[in-house]
Order: sequence, then C-alpha cells, then structure tokens
Amino acid sequence: MDARQRGKCSVHGTNLILKMGLDQETFRRAMGCFATGVTVITVDYEGEVQGMTANAFSSVSLDPLLVLVCVDQRARTHAHLHARKRFGINVLSEQQRSISEHYAQPDRDPARAEEEVGASFDRTPHGTPVLHGALAYLECRLQTAQDAGDHTIFIAEVEDLVVRGGRPLLFFQGEYRSLGGQVK
Repeated sequence: MDARQRGKCSVHGTNLILKMGLDQETFRRAMGCFATGVTVITVDYEGEVQGMTANAFSSVSLDPLLVLVCVDQRARTHAHLHARKRFGINVLSEQQRSISEHYAQPDRDPARAEEEVGASFDRTPHGTPVLHGALAYLECRLQTAQDAGDHTIFIAEVEDLVVRGGRPLLFFQGEYRSLGGQVK
C-alpha cells in the first residue's frame, strides 16, 4: 500500500488505525470484517426452484419467530419473493461452497443447479424448496418488505424449521472459510 492508499493514520496505544474515505469499496471492506454464515434463499416460482446466495440474514424476534434477509433490488429472486410471499432459508454447511457460488451468479441457469453443483431439493407441503444437506432450513412467510437504498429488507415469520448437525460455511473478508477452534 502506498501513502495515497493508506490515507491518514492515527496511533492509539500500540494499534495503528487507518482512516479511510467513505466510498463503496471501503464500505465493502469494512463490512467484510464481519464474519457471517452463508445461506441460499429458495423460492418456488412457476414450478421451478429459484434462489440466491445471501449472507445479509439475521434473526429479528423470538415472539413471534421472525427473520430478515436483505436482497438487491436488481436480483432475479427479489421479484419472486414479492410475488410468492413464501420462501426458504437454507443455512449452508462447509461442504456446500460450490452451491453458494452457483447461486451467487446473477446469470445462472436454475435448471442446471443439480447437474452443475449437486444442489437437490425436496418440497414442503407449501411447495417451498428445501436444499439437501443444509445445516438448517427455515420456511418463511413474508410479513413486510422495506426498501433500503439499493436493497429491500424482507422480514418474514418462520412457520417451520429443521436443524441438522454439521459445520457451517462461513464468509469473511471476501473469502469462504470454515469454523476454527473454540476461543478460550
């Protein structure tokens, strides 16, 4: 990093603090410092499994059981969530990196997910796709949607869930990671 890239630095104790400007790339780098799990959001749209990779996912409430997921308004899945009002959240295991990568591609062919990356699905009684091998699956019914910049925050009630054993797929600083040891 040269002096122009470093920006102004301040020293606090023994830690060197880097002051950066406010721009989209710096914001992305800052958000990349927050490790997340990885999910694939699935929705049945006209009999076909549609989906997308998302790590902007969080629990909201225990009573009622609510979650949120943030979706880029340009994403194909965005319109499907509005239209269907019911979707699944599949928490990926560390063996499902290729599935995450497939559903992160905006130009993917949904019909080729099983052939290309081994993504196979069951259906709930409501028709919502459930990804085989996911650590957890939550079937959600849309409660509200709030536009926020170039994304929409979808808040949904969890109507059913399944939890399985295994290790999660993680995402940190723009790379896939696996869970390390317990911090003591």
